[in-house]
Amino acid sequence: MPLLVGGFLELPLGVLAGQGRRRRLAILGGGVIFVLTLLGVASARSFTVLLCAFVAFYPASGAFVSLTQAEIMDAWPDRQAQVMARWDLAGSTGAVAGPLLLTAVLASGGGWRAGYLVLAGLAALVWLGAYVRGPAAPAAGSPDADSDSDSDGERAERRPWTGRAREIAAALRDWGTLRWLLLIEVADLLVDVFTGFLALYLVDVAHLTPAVAALAIAIRLGAALAGDAALVVILDRAGDLAVLRASAAAAALLYPGFLLVPGTVPKLVVLAALSAATAPWYPVLQARLYGSLPGRSSVAVTLSSAAGLAGGLGPLAVGLVAQGFGLSWALAGLVVVPVAVLLVPAGARSGRCQVRA
Repeated sequence: MPLLVGGFLELPLGVLAGQGRRRRLAILGGGVIFVLTLLGVASARSFTVLLCAFVAFYPASGAFVSLTQAEIMDAWPDRQAQVMARWDLAGSTGAVAGPLLLTAVLASGGGWRAGYLVLAGLAALVWLGAYVRGPAAPAAGSPDADSDSDSDGERAERRPWTGRAREIAAALRDWGTLRWLLLIEVADLLVDVFTGFLALYLVDVAHLTPAVAALAIAIRLGAALAGDAALVVILDRAGDLAVLRASAAAAALLYPGFLLVPGTVPKLVVLAALSAATAPWYPVLQARLYGSLPGRSSVAVTLSSAAGLAGGLGPLAVGLVAQGFGLSWALAGLVVVPVAVLLVPAGARSGRCQVRA
């Protein structure tokens, strides 16, 4: 329900928010609702209240987080891959910090409600920082720092939402945009979806203990964080598509190796290498999506929301295959994912700062 209903409510955000002052208000308003939804989860005393809070979390997150991402992409049009790498590093840091936060809350005698209260407090601090800092802007000396961005933003803000709706229809007819949109969801099968089935695979198929499976999840999150940190440095020295292809080639070897290698320690070592290898996928592909829609980041937000709804069928598909043929065969089918990542961008232009092409 939260995924379907909340995701559906999130769909028009990019179109309605647009750019400029209107998008700024949408970000701040979404941040307020974001905090309120966390408080609602923490204080829920019935299933209905809990469900409503989780449903509202999706559009609130879309306004607060996704529109902020779009604003940052607009501020750095010639360094979108590099900036997305930093964005993804922040997300990986949160993924590692989340379990540690919950552990600290539980160790201090609190429960899951206290954990959500802490998250609400942290989100409120982030909202305050966003409010005080103001809209994202290029650093001094950047190619866009001296551009007529204010007048561009004003013109974009005056553009009616019907015009942005027509831009979405045009983007859906553009294979250059659809390619990146599709590839983001395909790549996620070997990132978030694989992570969701990892512990179950290790216990039921590899016959490891639940403690080792929990350790494997920690190793995967830590290795992904290390990969994101390395990517920030690598993208300043190499082209984004070259990095993407190299990581896909590595994953095409490492993933079958993870499934086939015997022994606990070798499996964990290969898992760590695989998690680091797939780190460039989301930031590079997402940056390329924005780059295929120069000046139309709001369209990219809406298309990403729609693709995310469709991508929600990924775990269901894996689960259905696992139910019919076994989890080992279901995960074995994911070997095609790095091949797809390796082959699809072959016709795209490569380079360090060509994501606007």
